[in-house]
Amino acid sequence: MGTRDGLDRQRVQALMAAERADYIARHPASARLAATAAQHLLFGVPMHWMNDWSTPFPLTVREASGARFRDADGHEYIDFCFGDTGAMFGHAPAPVAQAISRQATRGYTAMLPSEDAGPVAAELSRRFALPYWQFALSASDANRFVLRWLRAATGRDKVLVFNGCYHGTVDDVFVDLRGGLPTQRDSLLGQVHRLTDHTVVVEFNHLPALEAALAQGDIACVLAEPVMTNIGMIPPQPGYWVAAQELIRRHGALLVIDETHTISSGPGGYARAHGMRPDALVIGKPVAGGIPCAAYGFTEDLARRVERAKRSAPPGHSGIGTTLSANMFAMAAMRANLEHVMTDAAYRHMFALAKQLAEGLRAAIARRRLPWCVTQVGARTEFQFAASAPCNGSEAHAIMDSELEQVIHLYLLNRGLLITPFHNMLLVCPDTTPGDINRLLSVFDACLHELRL
Repeated sequence: MGTRDGLDRQRVQALMAAERADYIARHPASARLAATAAQHLLFGVPMHWMNDWSTPFPLTVREASGARFRDADGHEYIDFCFGDTGAMFGHAPAPVAQAISRQATRGYTAMLPSEDAGPVAAELSRRFALPYWQFALSASDANRFVLRWLRAATGRDKVLVFNGCYHGTVDDVFVDLRGGLPTQRDSLLGQVHRLTDHTVVVEFNHLPALEAALAQGDIACVLAEPVMTNIGMIPPQPGYWVAAQELIRRHGALLVIDETHTISSGPGGYARAHGMRPDALVIGKPVAGGIPCAAYGFTEDLARRVERAKRSAPPGHSGIGTTLSANMFAMAAMRANLEHVMTDAAYRHMFALAKQLAEGLRAAIARRRLPWCVTQVGARTEFQFAASAPCNGSEAHAIMDSELEQVIHLYLLNRGLLITPFHNMLLVCPDTTPGDINRLLSVFDACLHELRL
């Protein structure tokens, strides 16, 4: 029985109606707070993405700690979303909380280096094998800054991305393939420049397309996640990155790896764990324990090229960096998180639980003979509505089923379990327990039963 052929859509819709009614009945405080907030918040929420859940109105969080959070109505939840990776190492980890508490009386920002800056850069260099670093407030900014630096360093104006990618709010990357042609995404609001003039898009895992694009000689860099995650998980095929890196080097382009999600792969990210050698690397939201912060690093050679580009440019603002970048508060949080939270032991714990979760999901799916697959990337796990993981963005988009996703998500939430709202991704953190995994698997299986799958 598939998600498009054989699935009883009336059953899906009936279950969704029942779950929405249950949510409304159980969350009067969140409903009241949402109604009050709508009087002054655009779209009724502080950021419009907060409406992208399956709930009839936003769930208001009161407090969060470790692998759990509590809402305004007093209900407790086991979190498998963690702010879509922002709190991947748990909510309010004690070392980070202590560090920001200490820093709270010592100043927040001065547009000058703090004593934490050097040790943080040294630790990032150790983990990611890139010697030079800069900081930003988000991975979006870090990716944007890296693109500017690399265009300046290479003298080339184009960036190559993969179909279906997402690298934050960087306008350059909002280009997809439609009918085999590069097309600016219709969902991108307010963009007046034609992005396809400077952005090239190809399918992930397709080496001939990558080579053909690079052969034009105008690509400054390839910006990529080592495993695509934002359209569902798309793993690289065996040998893909070995061949792709050789092509990128041969044609004089540079490789930028965005590890914001794939930091789930280990203390040094997916690239370090799999022997990749990027020219630049970006790490964002989880690196400071949820405090807004990001970092980007360069190889020795690229750092020298970037410095030459800056020094040979006319004086004035570079357009790279913001006043609050590398502020004292964020650097204190990042240092504590790197030194005491993102440890080898924490990763070992998360990997073991993610394996338990992935195996349990596969078993539940197999019992019901569903043509679904499960992909695990370290502490990150996802189930998808296809017999095997997609190879590229077009395949990933084709297997998405938002109606089915929404009902599964709301069913879990109504039973105290939160997963990411955008697809079927689940994370574990150092505070997640085997019991939490078993609870998720039990409720997931019950949901499949309710759907008569």
